[in-house]
Amino acid sequence: MSEGTDRAVTEPAYVRIAGEYARRIRGGDIPPGMQLPTYAEIAERNGVSDIVVRKAVELLQSQGLVRVVPRRGVYVANRPNLIRVSPERQMESAEHSFQNESDQEVQVERETERILATDELAQALGVTVGEEINHVITRATEDRRPISISDTYTPLGVTDISGADFLEETVSDRLPTPEHAEWLRTNPGDLVKTVYQRFVSADDRVIMISRISYPRDRYDAFVFRMALK
Repeated sequence: MSEGTDRAVTEPAYVRIAGEYARRIRGGDIPPGMQLPTYAEIAERNGVSDIVVRKAVELLQSQGLVRVVPRRGVYVANRPNLIRVSPERQMESAEHSFQNESDQEVQVERETERILATDELAQALGVTVGEEINHVITRATEDRRPISISDTYTPLGVTDISGADFLEETVSDRLPTPEHAEWLRTNPGDLVKTVYQRFVSADDRVIMISRISYPRDRYDAFVFRMALK
């Protein structure tokens, strides 16, 4: 889900399983080079099918955390990287997303308000200028260090992304807004990694837009994969 809201669909089993292994790998509980249990063992422990386990392993691979050796098994990568994979994160809360990436204390705080749509927001959401819309500001810290801030906007009456059929993401290095720069403690002129999201229905209606800022060195890579439906 967008970092700007925690109202999302139920977290799929493969995302949950991958998140648990991701935390253990990044926390050092499962060291580089160690072999993971077999697909059948993971499936039995979690009460899921082999297909679900394979999707979890594929997600761990896309995050750079494991490597699959044919006919031998799954091994922890020698140098696990922190990779942001979307849209799997759209299926879990911001708390889960960030905690899956870290073994440190993660805190997420939100502010919700109604604002009047500016020209830019009205055009993006397909509403009239001056119309009331929802605005959620989400700030995240890891061990008290700011790691993310987002602004999410929805038309009134929209409570989640269940009405969206497509997610469009644009990733860029750009100057942050003053509010994002203050939260991330960037120096004047420093760029941040920005993700701009549009959740769109099949009839091209915009359900939600979100602009998320991270420290530029937070992730080794950004991966976008699979359709929402």
